[in-house]
Amino acid sequence: MKRQLFVFLLITAFLMSCASTSANFEDVTGKDWLLTEVRINGANSGFNRSILNSEGYGEAFTIRFEGDTVSGLGAPNRYSAPYSLKENQTISIMPARQTLMAALFEPTVLKEHDFFGYIGNIYKWKLANNRLELNSKTQDGREVLLVFSHQ
Repeated sequence: MKRQLFVFLLITAFLMSCASTSANFEDVTGKDWLLTEVRINGANSGFNRSILNSEGYGEAFTIRFEGDTVSGLGAPNRYSAPYSLKENQTISIMPARQTLMAALFEPTVLKEHDFFGYIGNIYKWKLANNRLELNSKTQDGREVLLVFSHQ
């Protein structure tokens, strides 16, 4: 009986692990995603979409995966870069090309330079509850979680 229970639990764990890694990147591509949350080392960074809206940057900080290119809008510049998918939901984004528009002021909740740095350091993706979660790192190696919602 113990052996049967052990085998059952082992099979269940295996099936659950397969289910958790079966996310399909096609569910991410072709959609515009809007940044809604930034967590650094697990803590809220102070990113606040309502403050962005009040500062006139309501459309800022987006991402879109299309074909083999990732693109989007910073604040105020657009960016694009090639990317490649790897095993276990890992992803590699090459250095981004960006427009060179000057802004009269920067958003207070997230600097465009930091956002572009996070985009360039993304190494893992996950789709959970209709939210795109991208793992990245700061320049000094701290963990960053970028959470996007579908527009």
